[in-house]
Amino acid sequence: MKWENYTTYPSSFKDDKVFDACGISGFINTDGKIENGAKVVDMITCLKDRENGLGAGFAVYGCFPDQKDDYCFQMILNDMETKDGVKHFMEKHGKVTKEEPIDVDVEGFVSLNPPVLWRFFYQPDEDKTMGNDDDFIMQLHMKINDGFDRNAFVMSAGKNMAVFKGNGWSYEIADFYKIRDYEGYMWLAHSRFPTNTPGSWFGAHPFSLLSWSVIHNGEITSYGTNKRYLEMFGYKCNLLTDTEVLAYLFDLLIRRHDIPPTIATLAFNPPLYDTIEKMTKEQQIVVKNIRMAYRSAMVNGPFSIAVGSVIHDDPTLITLTDRKKLRPQLIGESRDGKTFFVSSEEASFQRLMISEENHAEITNVWAPRAGMPFIARVGTGLLRSGKEEPFEKITLHVDEYPPEVSI
Repeated sequence: MKWENYTTYPSSFKDDKVFDACGISGFINTDGKIENGAKVVDMITCLKDRENGLGAGFAVYGCFPDQKDDYCFQMILNDMETKDGVKHFMEKHGKVTKEEPIDVDVEGFVSLNPPVLWRFFYQPDEDKTMGNDDDFIMQLHMKINDGFDRNAFVMSAGKNMAVFKGNGWSYEIADFYKIRDYEGYMWLAHSRFPTNTPGSWFGAHPFSLLSWSVIHNGEITSYGTNKRYLEMFGYKCNLLTDTEVLAYLFDLLIRRHDIPPTIATLAFNPPLYDTIEKMTKEQQIVVKNIRMAYRSAMVNGPFSIAVGSVIHDDPTLITLTDRKKLRPQLIGESRDGKTFFVSSEEASFQRLMISEENHAEITNVWAPRAGMPFIARVGTGLLRSGKEEPFEKITLHVDEYPPEVSI
């Protein structure tokens, strides 16, 4: 059985596209408070008009504290024979410290036609990684997805985090994976309304690589350019959807090239030249260099994204929209200033505010500016609200070439 068996096409796929759909929701507790998945399930399932049952998923950070030093491979597999093959392949390059089936409610959701869902905790061999475990795991992730006759797919392979996704409504995927039983300090959720690509288990969001997880509403029209650019650095984009490139671009620029998130998001969303000409000389030098160096990483098209990761050991939530804000995004802040929420619609916040079981006091709600990132971090709090000017709160040093940037 191939991946086609886990792919569903809507009956009116060719003539009934809803280009402003897909729902995104999530939150981060910047004080590190651990919460179960009930809140994020409430947030995403009330956005029912933004999905059609063809894909949904969740990401959680801080969920495996007892094995936080192991990479957790969350796998979608065609059968148990494929599972054994993947384990054998992984053990050639490291040690599987623990493995188990992902706990799911199969009896309640037989209609989802689920594949084999398995979890490996893993430590690579030091002599194979050459001192860079993350690069090695990235390559291993790509080889698994590209091999095994496309019968194996890595949902996520980060430390102390996990992605759960599948082909179904958001409430179905939440109950199927028992999301409310998991706990973490940061949560992301997505409900999909496929437009140009089919709904599938591997095509649902979030898309993940290492600790990165991306949820996306919109369409990446620069997919072809971004894909060819990423392939130059060893990434393989073969998951049949444009969102995949976003996870890999964040990994390339922020982790591998060590660019601060604020500047990386500027590379994805650089100002137009008529805007650049109005900037200071120092700012013009920086932006023009970014545009030249990362022109193939520029992301075009209408989009609203939320990205979770652990950057230099700091769990971080980043959100971003396109330069014209053709897709909606709102940020909410709790009364105590310790929790920040993101959603496609304010309805997600309102639901939490009236909920007795999952109540949250959200006293401040705003819309980030088009193309400007919102960034919050565990232990630090709010770094950028998304309402700043591009270089506000950023120190530039342009006496040397290339320019140095610090935040």
